[in-house]
Amino acid sequence: MSLLFSPAAIGKLALANRIVIAPMCEYSAEEGCATDWHMIHLGHLALSGAGLLFTEATAVEPEGRISPGDLGLWSDETEAALGRVVRAVRRYSPVRLGIQLAHAGRKASSNAPWNGGQLVPPSEGGWQGWAPSAVPHGEGEPAPRALDAAGLERVRRAFVDSARRALRLGFDAIELHAAHGYLLHQFLSPLANRRDDAYGGSLENRMRLPLEVFEALRAAVPDTVALGVRVSATDWVEGGWDLPQTLAFARELHARGCDFMDVSSGGVSPRQKIPVGPNYQVPFAEAIKRETGMPTIAVGLITEAQQAEDILQKGQADMVALARGMLYDPRWPWHAAAQLGGQVAAPRQYWRSQPRELKNLFGETRFGQR
Repeated sequence: MSLLFSPAAIGKLALANRIVIAPMCEYSAEEGCATDWHMIHLGHLALSGAGLLFTEATAVEPEGRISPGDLGLWSDETEAALGRVVRAVRRYSPVRLGIQLAHAGRKASSNAPWNGGQLVPPSEGGWQGWAPSAVPHGEGEPAPRALDAAGLERVRRAFVDSARRALRLGFDAIELHAAHGYLLHQFLSPLANRRDDAYGGSLENRMRLPLEVFEALRAAVPDTVALGVRVSATDWVEGGWDLPQTLAFARELHARGCDFMDVSSGGVSPRQKIPVGPNYQVPFAEAIKRETGMPTIAVGLITEAQQAEDILQKGQADMVALARGMLYDPRWPWHAAAQLGGQVAAPRQYWRSQPRELKNLFGETRFGQR
């Protein structure tokens, strides 16, 4: 039996299989509000047969957006817009839905990738970002504002408020974004965090705000909703955040009731040197799984069905997540099931697409049934 297509659980959340669709920024929102693009994008991914589908990084306050086109969940308007998409997905798909809550910190106010992705200063219509310290991400960029005590409290409150909105919308899982060089990762990394107060310096101090945010979310989120963290396991820069520090962070999260960790890397410094290749981040997920026993999600150039199966069979992770590979092939789970002898849920409108030689590809778990 294929392990990729076996049931899994994160906390009390049951998943039909171990395929996760990773959060992928679309830069297509309007003032933080989901649009028809999100209806199409998330709608068709919800028909993929994956066990868990995450929205893109969703900003908890307007100044926490990576770009003006980022999705947000900070107001009644943004909640209503995203709710429209969630209701449509729920109507036609049994996929479990997760939301990634994020704050871009000093990497905020950037152009969409297809417009160069560079930071847009306030003088050109952008806004000044917030960060642990007034240290810009890249050379020549304006310095962000360092968060003071009131700012730290505002950020904590913003994450909790957005989580409560996500609960009202009925999300099954919430992922706290502490990776890819965004605000919470900036606090963790000594490359970005130059503070000399209780939130900087030692590892204990640099972990303080991310752990406080997690604790506040755990107090607000019932245990029926899976709550996890996405982390960059290393900055890929000497003297930066690294795997031993990540393991210490993971132990603290586990002690506070973290249900899963989604393990990525990099993003906090342009000086990073990443040895990109198939499975290049999988050892980080394996180390966290071994150290804490928490369910882990492995990501990063996982593109082939047998490759994903092997990661699970070796015990390197509990789930695998695809991002760009899923954009390229939105029916990746169908094709993987065909190759590995698994079964996937499929909408009845597509049942007749099943090849004759694969008559058991679409299993008894049909869309519209839980």
